[in-house]
Amino acid sequence: MPFDSASFVESAVREIQSKVNGQLALAACSGGVDSTVAAVLAKRAIGDKLRAVYIDDGFRRFKEPEETVKLLKSCGLDVETVDAREEFYAAVRGLRDAEEKRKAFRHTFYTVLGRVAKALGARFLVQGTIAPDVIETAGGVKTQHNVLAQVGVDPRAYGFEVIEPLRELYKPQVRALARYLGLPAEISEKMPFPGPGLLIRVLGEVTPEKVEIVRQATRIVEEETRALGAFQAFAALLEGKATGIKQGRRVYGYIVAIRVVDSAEALTATAREVPYPLLKRIARRIIEEVPGVARVVYDVTDKPPATIEYE
Repeated sequence: MPFDSASFVESAVREIQSKVNGQLALAACSGGVDSTVAAVLAKRAIGDKLRAVYIDDGFRRFKEPEETVKLLKSCGLDVETVDAREEFYAAVRGLRDAEEKRKAFRHTFYTVLGRVAKALGARFLVQGTIAPDVIETAGGVKTQHNVLAQVGVDPRAYGFEVIEPLRELYKPQVRALARYLGLPAEISEKMPFPGPGLLIRVLGEVTPEKVEIVRQATRIVEEETRALGAFQAFAALLEGKATGIKQGRRVYGYIVAIRVVDSAEALTATAREVPYPLLKRIARRIIEEVPGVARVVYDVTDKPPATIEYE
């Protein structure tokens, strides 16, 4: 049967109202379609009993925190920003393993939210967890930052109960809901971006310098590939360095990988055959505009055997 947005909204609103029962709830908003739809549904359900928060963890894209908060407010969400950048960097300092970094991010994410919830007196957290998040985390593919109870972690340990109105949906259904709710295309059609952000696009140890490199490289990739309409397009910073030549001299710099994939639900994906002149232009811009980069490669691996993200 085709997905019925109207019926789903009606059911989700009733569920949220029943669980919150007149108390305060906190919504974690990243600006992605999943968390925004969940927050807007909660706003419909409980009105001014909802408090929305945007956590600036230091791993967002170029100018993303400012632009996201402005966009969320245009959706009717009175969102506050919490600056937790130092706390998140401290949590992942020295970690090299992908799963260790993801779990450290998850713990810090919920610790920060728990602190905010306690200060506000909110007993519930509304979040945009969808079916693929649960499937990949429970299946051991990779830890998603917004999955707790499904893998045996009690959210009450962080000081709240979790409400996940989208937990059984996939990305196309969530996008349909966003359109039905009248959210702007900047939300409904937004390219997926991982919850831990650029953290998982830096292989190996994470430092502010490396995050800034991948932030600028991702900005270039997104600008140059926007017309392709791909499911995801981004840059990742590989571990190690390689020899290059700049202004006739040897340099030893970082290696950036470009990734462009097509997918419907993120459980599988196909690497896009990007026109070679476009790839050359992206590579040239990254080398010229991003200090410290000596080499650019293109990833042609599908999912499976690879995942979409690198970590």
